[in-house]
Amino acid sequence: MGLFNRRKRHAAWDRGSTREDIKHLEEFTKSRRGVEAYLEPVTMATETTVVLVAHDGEWTRRRVETPEEARDLARKWGIPLYDTQLVGYPPRMREWTKRNKEQRGTL
Repeated sequence: MGLFNRRKRHAAWDRGSTREDIKHLEEFTKSRRGVEAYLEPVTMATETTVVLVAHDGEWTRRRVETPEEARDLARKWGIPLYDTQLVGYPPRMREWTKRNKEQRGTL
């Protein structure tokens, strides 16, 4: 393999998505209201992931095989899909994380 090989490099430490990942995302979508999907790019540590964010900011992240799979799932579940590289994350997600971190600290 050449030094400047142009083939796609996979994340070195990641695993692919599983049926359990997809099932978790589907259950999250069905059990919460106002869910939106946010597509995250491939990084050095992970392949493509999607973050689901509910109306109150509760969120979950799981792997998906490809961006196309994320689009297909969002369409199937009737939720919008956003690209985090273009729109970032919704403020309610950070607010939910902060609230829950503070609650855990007081227990």
